[in-house]
Amino acid sequence: MAGLAAKAKTFANTVKAQARPMFDEFMSYAKVELTPPTPADFKALRKTAENAKKVAKESSKGISKKTVSEVWLNTLVTIEVITWFFMGEVIGRRHFVGYKV
Repeated sequence: MAGLAAKAKTFANTVKAQARPMFDEFMSYAKVELTPPTPADFKALRKTAENAKKVAKESSKGISKKTVSEVWLNTLVTIEVITWFFMGEVIGRRHFVGYKV
């Protein structure tokens, strides 16, 4: 029984030593990615939104100048995105119709 406890302790120490680098990497990313936004982030977000608004206005002016092939390609891409969304829903609930309760 003492040998089993020693083996378990050795195994636990090995697992801890092997998992430490991965945990440290996770923590370094978590400190960066999971911090709350700062006021500077909101200023950058406002600039990005204003630029997106400007680009949307400019692109809507030229919508009548799109070729049929560009419109067709955009339609196909939209259909593909919608299809992948619905397939993800089906995969997520693991049932074609509704949720199993």
